[in-house]
Amino acid sequence: MPTIPSGQPPLPQQESHRAREIAESFGVDAERYDRSRPRYPEAMVQAIIAAGPGRDVLDVGIGTGIVARQFHAAGCHVVGVEPDERMAEFARRGGTEVEVSTFETWDPAGRTFDLVVAGQAWHWVDTVAGAAKAAEVLRPGGVLAPFWNVSQPPPELERAFADVFRRLVPDSPVGRIPTGSALQLYASMCDKTSDGIRQSGAFGEPQQQQFQWEQQYTRDEWLEYSATTGATTRLPQPLLDQVLAGLGTAIDAAGGTFTVQYTAAMVTAVRKIS
Repeated sequence: MPTIPSGQPPLPQQESHRAREIAESFGVDAERYDRSRPRYPEAMVQAIIAAGPGRDVLDVGIGTGIVARQFHAAGCHVVGVEPDERMAEFARRGGTEVEVSTFETWDPAGRTFDLVVAGQAWHWVDTVAGAAKAAEVLRPGGVLAPFWNVSQPPPELERAFADVFRRLVPDSPVGRIPTGSALQLYASMCDKTSDGIRQSGAFGEPQQQQFQWEQQYTRDEWLEYSATTGATTRLPQPLLDQVLAGLGTAIDAAGGTFTVQYTAAMVTAVRKIS
């Protein structure tokens, strides 16, 4: 399910950073977020590390620390920036240094890094200002790497999920997204991210790359995940319960388990040396 905000039309990627009430809503249940959100392909993590000049990482929008833990496990030192204190506190419990701020206003205090990464978060950052800030904190030859997981459930279930939102949350964009279009939406997001990087003038030509993988879900696992998306985090609890019950009914009718095809979509750019 694309994590597009509930209650309004999909925001252009260059404007979504203004929707702070949505961007900072994911900490409503940080433990569930951390437990249910998918991780990222190890091949992608290794590709980012191999592209950089070292292993000092700044994680923008660190959330609960999912990305940070993967880079820690690969031998990196990670510092996080996160606007939601609830998410930041959860990540700190995992051993990562986290500072509470939006990235655009964050004070690096003279620190520099080899890699600036952002998992499922860069669309909440002003693309041009964010790229300029990344260039400020990256060492020459350092790499900026925003990336997203794009989930693609089986088409028949995706249609059933959309029907639930159309019935219960008629103003949610989830019910209006064409089946099978999630990857196109994120491809557009990657294009806008690349444009912002170009406009900063501080990087070489952005490169886009995709990594495919899949994950099987039970009914309860998908409902846990579904409660953490931008389509649901601000719903009143009674309405959220109805949405989750509707999704659960659809999954039961499909046999109770299913496989989601994932694509990790990534943009990378190297900071110019001079």
